[in-house]
Amino acid sequence: MFSSSFRQSLKNTLFKRSATSSTSSKSIIHSSILPLPKSSLLIACALGLGIYSLDARSAINEYVYCPLIRFFTTAEQGHILGIHCLKAGLYPRLFSDFDDKILNVNVFGKILSNPIGMAAGFDKHGEVIDPLFNLGFGYVEIGSITPEPQPGNPAPRFFRLSADDAVINRYGFNSVGHLEVLARLKYRFNNLINKNPNAELNSFQKDKFLAINLGKNKTGDEINDYLKGVQNFGPYADALVINVSSPNTPGLRDLQNESKLTNLLTKVVNERNNLNGELINPNIKPPILVKIAPDLTEPEIASIAKSAKDAKIDGIILSNTTIQRPIDKLITKGDIVNENGGLSGKPLKPIALKAFKLLRKYTKDSNLVLVGCGGISNGKDAIEFAKAGATFVQLYTAFAYQGPGLARKIKDEITSELKKEGKTWMEIVGSDDK
Repeated sequence: MFSSSFRQSLKNTLFKRSATSSTSSKSIIHSSILPLPKSSLLIACALGLGIYSLDARSAINEYVYCPLIRFFTTAEQGHILGIHCLKAGLYPRLFSDFDDKILNVNVFGKILSNPIGMAAGFDKHGEVIDPLFNLGFGYVEIGSITPEPQPGNPAPRFFRLSADDAVINRYGFNSVGHLEVLARLKYRFNNLINKNPNAELNSFQKDKFLAINLGKNKTGDEINDYLKGVQNFGPYADALVINVSSPNTPGLRDLQNESKLTNLLTKVVNERNNLNGELINPNIKPPILVKIAPDLTEPEIASIAKSAKDAKIDGIILSNTTIQRPIDKLITKGDIVNENGGLSGKPLKPIALKAFKLLRKYTKDSNLVLVGCGGISNGKDAIEFAKAGATFVQLYTAFAYQGPGLARKIKDEITSELKKEGKTWMEIVGSDDK
């Protein structure tokens, strides 16, 4: 129909168009995969890193941000920065924080969803209670709080032994005093009770406890200062802790003497019994615990156990920081190791656990709840204390080194180990001596 010359001309035209189209398509595809401009690439990387960092369990928090904070701040500056960030909401979140029922703790006639607590000393003034609960802790203890404001010891008073995941502190009960913390707790209570009128605990968290640690002023009365604490904070606490074990307040550890301690604790219990009850539930009055030092001989631990039984308190926390310096086991060397104050962190664990086992020896025939504290930094440590008799445990220094995902990490480690053993947390408590 068409001449051969026409057919050849059409073929050549179509080929050229096809080639042009193919080249155009390749050009479009190629342009779509060209590298982004450097500024856009940096923005994308920063955005991705930011999203990753929002998860409290991200390794970047422990291995990048925490070391950077330690590099650019002194120990006390880092502590203050941490509190400010939590207050301002500038902290990563746990996107999932389900506590397996095998972690449940039966204590004081209630249930704790998990056995991991934040020890006193981190949130001294009750400023970041709810952020700490949001990071997975089942128990948060604020304080120590003294009746009158006091600055504590002069700086420097807080030192890092980073190679040992340890610190030495001689804060000396620096406190804003009862009135400021009480105002903060009243505001929190009124705000949260309106949002959650059916709350059953002062923590305003399901199956979690808010504890308040009470101290005495440097020149205060060794009885009345604690009684004021019971009067002021009893209504706002799921537990009250009597701190007689800080090594940084002159004469405080003398209150661990049996006769003095029995007298103090008996009066504290009587004062608690005279309360109208907790604000959250007037039919309940907070349990009383005493916090003691690890630097005690066996006869001293036995006498404290007797005092606790005689005074009919509810529990004992062991331990506070130690004045010992296990030089042969410390990686850190030099003058910093000999700074005055209490040592905490990993080197404290064997000291605290040894003392804890002695305490268990003299209390296992009683209803006293024992709380383990001192050098706990992982699930294995927590389980060791539980098997030695700890109903639940507390930590603080490890949180400073490992960051905001620590509570969740420890809970996961405990859960995994308990499932291997086919047991619950409560089934292993005190199992070493059963």
